[in-house]
Amino acid sequence: RWNMKLRQVALVAENLADARKLFFQLLGVDNDFADEGLGFFSLKNSVMTIGETFLEIVSPKQENTTAGRFLQQRNGDGGYMVLAQVTDIESVRDRIERLAIRKVWEANREDVVAFHVHPKDIGAAIVSFDEMRPAHDWVWAGPNWRERSAAHVSAILGTTIQAADPEAIALRWSDAFGKPIELLGDRFQLLLDEGLIEFIEATDGRGDGITAVQFETQDLHTVREAAINMELDWQSNEVELCGTRLQFL
Repeated sequence: RWNMKLRQVALVAENLADARKLFFQLLGVDNDFADEGLGFFSLKNSVMTIGETFLEIVSPKQENTTAGRFLQQRNGDGGYMVLAQVTDIESVRDRIERLAIRKVWEANREDVVAFHVHPKDIGAAIVSFDEMRPAHDWVWAGPNWRERSAAHVSAILGTTIQAADPEAIALRWSDAFGKPIELLGDRFQLLLDEGLIEFIEATDGRGDGITAVQFETQDLHTVREAAINMELDWQSNEVELCGTRLQFL
């Protein structure tokens, strides 16, 4: 039985409408969910269903938001947040407190208990740990999310974090997630029960952050055709969109 899985990856875009349109076209999405609750963070968003996983794009609604600072720090659109679904939030909370990692937001509702941890304490991105009640749901995708699945991709398999010191960040995430790190070539891999988080050295001058998302692809030919029609640079089954490498497996 799983106790922790990668359920959602969030990217930040300066222009939500433009990014949303491009992702719809590339991934074969025709409907999404906008969470009004994100007004609390001065954000607007789009959550797209990718099988049983989710891709979110957030965009700041005003000056001086965390998302706005991410855009400035990383010189444009890019990765923002990793959301892990857990089955025992209390043990995760105990571990996070024992590691003296600060929480920046908490929810304690009938349908979800969750918290975000400080990106400065864990490194590279905001991380959210979320326990859903019931476990098969995902409230952040809104009602009826199963009816909105992408046509071209069927799951987010993993995400890649880049850092000046990838080993140090990988070990910090390993402590926070309570999962071991494996070294594969020059990559540090954090294997969840479902989903993979990799850590590589940052070489593009954009600093620490989410740099890639891996998708399980329904039909590689269709994705490639969509990318070429959009005049995206398709290389080795990947494109760059929203400051993030999208890799199709």
